[in-house]
Amino acid sequence: MLHNAGLAVRLRQILDRQALCFVFQPIVDLAQANILGYEALMRGPADSPLHAPDELLRVAKHCGLAMELEVAACTGAMEAFAALRLPGKLFLNLSAPAISAFGRERGGQLLRRAVDAGLAPARLMLELTEHERVEDVDALQATFAALASQGVGLALDDFGDGRSSLRLWAQLKPQIVKLDKFFVRGIHRDSRKVEVIRAILNLSTAFGTPIVAEGVEEAADLGVLRDLGCHYGQGYLFGRPVAHPASVVAEAAQAVLASSKIAVLPNSAPRPDMAETIGRLKVAAPTIQADATNSELMTLFTRHPDLHAVAVVENRYPIGLVNRRNFVDKFAQPYSRELYGRRQCTLFMNATPLRVEAGAPVDSLISVLTGDDQRYLYEGFIITEEGRYAGLATGESLVRAVTERRIEAARHANPLTFLPGNIPITEHIRRLLDAEAEFAACYFDLNNFKPYNDLYGYWRGDEMIKLAAQVIAAHAEPAQDFVGHVGGDDFVVLFQSEDWRSRCERTVYEFNRRARELFDAEELARNGFESEDRRGFKVMFPLTTVAAGVVHVTAGQFHTPEEVASAAAAAKKVAKQSGNGIHVAPGLRVRVLLEAAG
Repeated sequence: MLHNAGLAVRLRQILDRQALCFVFQPIVDLAQANILGYEALMRGPADSPLHAPDELLRVAKHCGLAMELEVAACTGAMEAFAALRLPGKLFLNLSAPAISAFGRERGGQLLRRAVDAGLAPARLMLELTEHERVEDVDALQATFAALASQGVGLALDDFGDGRSSLRLWAQLKPQIVKLDKFFVRGIHRDSRKVEVIRAILNLSTAFGTPIVAEGVEEAADLGVLRDLGCHYGQGYLFGRPVAHPASVVAEAAQAVLASSKIAVLPNSAPRPDMAETIGRLKVAAPTIQADATNSELMTLFTRHPDLHAVAVVENRYPIGLVNRRNFVDKFAQPYSRELYGRRQCTLFMNATPLRVEAGAPVDSLISVLTGDDQRYLYEGFIITEEGRYAGLATGESLVRAVTERRIEAARHANPLTFLPGNIPITEHIRRLLDAEAEFAACYFDLNNFKPYNDLYGYWRGDEMIKLAAQVIAAHAEPAQDFVGHVGGDDFVVLFQSEDWRSRCERTVYEFNRRARELFDAEELARNGFESEDRRGFKVMFPLTTVAAGVVHVTAGQFHTPEEVASAAAAAKKVAKQSGNGIHVAPGLRVRVLLEAAG
């Protein structure tokens, strides 16, 4: 108590002496690459235990001075900002009670303080903080409307942090929404954050509200935000909070915003949809009651010759499953009808059938395919809805569905190397073409990989492919160069690095050197290996190497991703035939001139 009492005295002295200090952090327009405004952040005296803003607020709330502290901070920040003659708007953090207080008399007190400080009211942007304390949204909405009529703007702070509300956004109609830094930091490595910000930007379009991305600290994150269409940014990359901030955008951020290169987005898994649930495998099939006889069950199978199994139910709950083949085989034995015909059908059922809810994802049954109990593959399984019988599914349909899912997943990310597959490759080429960016499309392919795979087996073959992926990725710049795995031993790199040619050369050299480590001593001594060719004859092959075909793409040269991919594949074919390792295809204009000259 003594400690808090002492701090309360110090806070009273700070307020009486107007001893609050202020630092300012820039907020940048990402499209225009200029400063929209600055957020004001209060500090206590440097030599005081109340220097930190959190401690100031804590003590103020404890001793009933919170409102007085906010008013003093607002007034002091306006005066300090005006004295610095900084451009743009001034963002002021205020709680709902403080904003409501300023809103009385149509913002008269706030407007007088702004004018006295030398600031036009239209340069003020009030950031609503501590959203959990907004108890009367309707009253706050009226306050904002009154302030807006005087030119004062409203921003919703820390949207997405768990306290902010979509209702506040919709009802208060802020001029700006500030996105919580959690969704911004590391976005270039997290596809989920990309999807979250895409969704929020869609909301911002629907509501007509621009977004400020807070916590921008890395150039790679800024590149992603710029390409996603985020409107404004704030964070250490633009400038730390200081007493005398710069009036221009920091050079590191300026370089990203001015760059014609597009960001490499993190790869994402295929988006799930309703068709990927177990329910899609459901086949309508009749059931039989648990007290029915085996003779009745045989009659049911006779009436439905395509029925592979029958579920045994009690009050619609499936208690077992009878496989058609097993049952008919047993019932066809001599004297079986006489012995078992009148007995209950539960006699021959599997009392522990596989029961799966219709809404369960297909992927959840992968373990069934790889488990020791393989009955479900030929017997099938029961599909339920809210625990009740809904239908049957076959093991064949499950294998087909899982295979389709794996093929679809491989189109997004190769299961061996985890590199992006065909769909992300195509999407990235389309983004490059839409941005009219200059890039080099490089198609890497291993020479003599199939005979190597035939000689050493799939495990060693996989090691060779993983080595290729590792070497290719190591010589690419993650923030600029997109590395994808088409499939098998084919890779694509979409280079935006200016030194793409030397990167390709280093990739070829390093792979060719390290690939030798995957051969046995006998093959290394002969500098080649014996394996079957495509006709099945034993022939001698050179050691496995990599070939690279490159197409240097400039604006307007190609119109579709398919055209780029075809040109790169053609260059790769030439590289493999020439034996030089790398072939760079002539540009479109060069080819036209050569054809005209010929």
